[in-house]
Amino acid sequence: MKLATSASPSPQPICLVASHPHNQPIFLAGPTAVGKSAVALELAQRLGGEIISVDSMQVYRGLDIGTAKPSRAERARVPHHLIDVVDVTEPFDAAKFVELARRAVAEIRSRGRAPIFCGGTGLYFKAFLEGLGEAPPADPRLRAELEATPLPDLLRELENRDPATFEKIDRQNSRRVIRAMEVIRLTGKPFSTQRADWSHTSGITNPASRFFCLTRSAADLRARIDSRVDEMFERGLVEETRRLLARGLAQNRTAMQALGYRQVVEHLRGERSLADTIELVKVKTRQFAKRQMTWFRKQPGMKWIELAPEDEMHVMLSRLSLN
Repeated sequence: MKLATSASPSPQPICLVASHPHNQPIFLAGPTAVGKSAVALELAQRLGGEIISVDSMQVYRGLDIGTAKPSRAERARVPHHLIDVVDVTEPFDAAKFVELARRAVAEIRSRGRAPIFCGGTGLYFKAFLEGLGEAPPADPRLRAELEATPLPDLLRELENRDPATFEKIDRQNSRRVIRAMEVIRLTGKPFSTQRADWSHTSGITNPASRFFCLTRSAADLRARIDSRVDEMFERGLVEETRRLLARGLAQNRTAMQALGYRQVVEHLRGERSLADTIELVKVKTRQFAKRQMTWFRKQPGMKWIELAPEDEMHVMLSRLSLN
């Protein structure tokens, strides 16, 4: 695997098809607004591939504007999978993602095409490639009890019962904390020990050789995030959220974690002005992108590609060299 480090443009777009192993998946990760979707779309067209979304929120029907789902025109250009698979009132987790992703890979390969995983949900990448371990499935009664418990109380219990997980977990992510405590209470064992025994079950040959993480300078990414948030509100994020509330969005704690929607719900309840809400969504999105980058930096073997504002698509693709 070779990655070009120079930002100088190539005279001609690189042909990736000849160097790509037949039907082997490609993985494109990176923070929100970095430009993953555009690269994946062009790559899929050149390779004769299909895109598998690795996004924990694009699975929900109706969460369109706020999750930057590919448009109908883009989905017409290239088939997309794992988008709009559940209603906003339904649960969805990493186990379900792995199940559906494996099915999608098999279907795509049966057509002689290449699966291209694209998204920013690091846990889903890891679950697909390394397995889910032996953690028990969700328990609805216990989950409801934990969801009703204040987060600081859960964190104190987690620190006492599993210091290793407490040190590593995103303590602001209530979903992750609740799941860790759920597993601990159900099994009586530390969550960290159960996650350590991951089984390699993806059936993918040497995935690290085709696992790319796209990145940009802090200033560039910030500008792209701010522009995307402005565009989302201009396209009608407030009205979309209003419609989703009527369909039960507020009752799904997972879906309510989607960036933008929680803040708009608070705006609709009169908690802050629209201008303040837009600014808050920008801040939260930048913080989320930073957490994504921190997560991906801890993953071994990933190939890093830095994009620049002036890069044209053929320059971006020229940085990919697939064995």
